[in-house]
Amino acid sequence: MDWCQSKSKTKPNGKKPPAEEKKQYLEAEFTKVRVVDFDLKELVMLPREIDLNEWLASNTTTFFNLINLQYSTISEFCTGDTCQAMTACNTIYYWYDERGKKTKCTAPQYVDFVMSLVQKLVTDDDIFPTKYGKEFPNAFESLVKKICRYLFHVLAHLFWAHFKETVALDLQGHLNTLYAHFIVFVREFNLVDPKETCIMDDLSEILCAPAPPAPAAPSSPTSAPSPSSHNHVTER
Repeated sequence: MDWCQSKSKTKPNGKKPPAEEKKQYLEAEFTKVRVVDFDLKELVMLPREIDLNEWLASNTTTFFNLINLQYSTISEFCTGDTCQAMTACNTIYYWYDERGKKTKCTAPQYVDFVMSLVQKLVTDDDIFPTKYGKEFPNAFESLVKKICRYLFHVLAHLFWAHFKETVALDLQGHLNTLYAHFIVFVREFNLVDPKETCIMDDLSEILCAPAPPAPAAPSSPTSAPSPSSHNHVTER
């Protein structure tokens, strides 16, 4: 079954979305603000005893709820007048319905399409089964990838168009932490094409960098950790 798809295009009809003088969300005073401080890589790794699809389903549903909640905090500022297109950096996202019809819509319309579709999917027991013994559909991973792509668009728009309002509400720490957690998760399981997320690579590089290791407790030379033990990071 073909579900709605969205695509991005730079300079539609020869026009670029308005650009800000600078990206406020990249300023050090904001990027250093987090809600929690722990290794997100360890948080997203598949536990040994958990089925992969169960793990993807649980995390995808959680990210949907959290991103929907985060957007709701600034939704009154995201209107058809303030956000006449669904933009992020130099990209405008279009919505494609189930028949493939392309629609350029306002940001609140686009987000409503995303959240309505994802809500429908994650509450469908044939797609996200909750009963013991019920199998996940063969297309489950591809649907998770589509959901994550849509959710990334919403996160990117929040930073690009509504970071000032987020700061005014003192919620930048929540947004930063949510974004970093989401990006580390989709990278771990290759759920979003890097070509899709590259528009936010400057932010991802800052927020997803591993936290510096905690000072080691005094120990004998024979038990000292390897110099590289805290520094090896694998990204996918």
